[in-house]
Amino acid sequence: MEPSTKESLAADLPKDKGGLYLSLGIFAWNEEVAIRATLESLFKQSLFGELSLRNSSCEVVCVANGCTDRTAEVAEEVFARQRSGHLFVETLSLRVVNIPERGKNNAWNQFVHKFSAPEASMLFMMDADIHLHRLETLWRMVQTLEGGPESNIVVDRPCKHLAFKRRKSLMERLSLGAAQTTLAGEGQLCAQLYGIRTQTARNIYLPKDLAACEDGFVKCLACTDFLTHEVWSQRIAKADSAEHTFEAYTSINSLLKNQKRQALGQAIVHVLVDRELKSWPLDQRLRMAETLRAKDAGDPEWLKRLLAQHLSRARFFWRLYPGLLKQRFRWLSKLSWSKRLLSLPAAVAGSFGSLLGAWLAFRALKKGCTDYWPKAQRLGFERALLPNDLIQPKTLAKTGE
Repeated sequence: MEPSTKESLAADLPKDKGGLYLSLGIFAWNEEVAIRATLESLFKQSLFGELSLRNSSCEVVCVANGCTDRTAEVAEEVFARQRSGHLFVETLSLRVVNIPERGKNNAWNQFVHKFSAPEASMLFMMDADIHLHRLETLWRMVQTLEGGPESNIVVDRPCKHLAFKRRKSLMERLSLGAAQTTLAGEGQLCAQLYGIRTQTARNIYLPKDLAACEDGFVKCLACTDFLTHEVWSQRIAKADSAEHTFEAYTSINSLLKNQKRQALGQAIVHVLVDRELKSWPLDQRLRMAETLRAKDAGDPEWLKRLLAQHLSRARFFWRLYPGLLKQRFRWLSKLSWSKRLLSLPAAVAGSFGSLLGAWLAFRALKKGCTDYWPKAQRLGFERALLPNDLIQPKTLAKTGE
């Protein structure tokens, strides 16, 4: 069954000039070192000039959550400079919100349901440690979501910083191969940057024990219109010529933490969606945010109990969630034969990493741990890439590296 405009639960965007109001949330936890460069790349985006031509506007809300450094202060310094000097300042509303509780899920909930403008047509979610290396990225994403009524979400292409290096080690090539395999899957959602229709976002609430896996949960709900049908990958649109860069994990310790985080997330989403939410009556699924918020408030341990029941049934860590060992090879099968051969070593290594991550996640869940927010030790873009290592993005696009 194919989705149609009439079947979509997403609201149509306003078509009249000045009707678009975009709210962009930046989620930051102890990003004092990275956030300045992220914000500077943001304010160079062509989006603001395009909005000015439309007589439209955009708000940027930096949600600093549980920070113990100067993240909020640095963000406010950048915002103050932009308020007085940005070329299209009339399109901008800028503010920093500092909340004491750490965790992206809570920051996401607060932004979507409390801090974002009620009249916003679309909400954008952005991490505070990425770099928008293509000037038109955000505008391309807005255009794609605006022009595709069958889509609930729009994404760009995430690029590891390793891809811009002229000289790559074997480990770096394996890392890039793994990324290419992942991107081959349909309807991929990267939590680092995406846009979502406001009506869809505001019917989502992230339970407190969801761990660091908001992207998987949001994807499940958005691609099924709140579990009213099977997954429609068309609900997630990919904008052409839209990219951002993130600093890839390079240490073994960081890689293992990331694999553990992903395994925790996939296991929790599997239990929450497949074993619980799909059994809810239709009226509760169509009021998903309200129902989940009430569950968390009335019974804070409800999701942990579901996870404990799942672990007792699964018994072994390799049965933590469906497709644990096969997923990367399914993605691999979608590539051309030449790319399959080149990406096969990365797929094998990635499957081994997934297995190890599942073992670590299984142990953590057995102990009742869902509050897992690892902070990777990274160099920062300036130190991770030396000027003579850089490849221009246009060259990268042509070579397909």
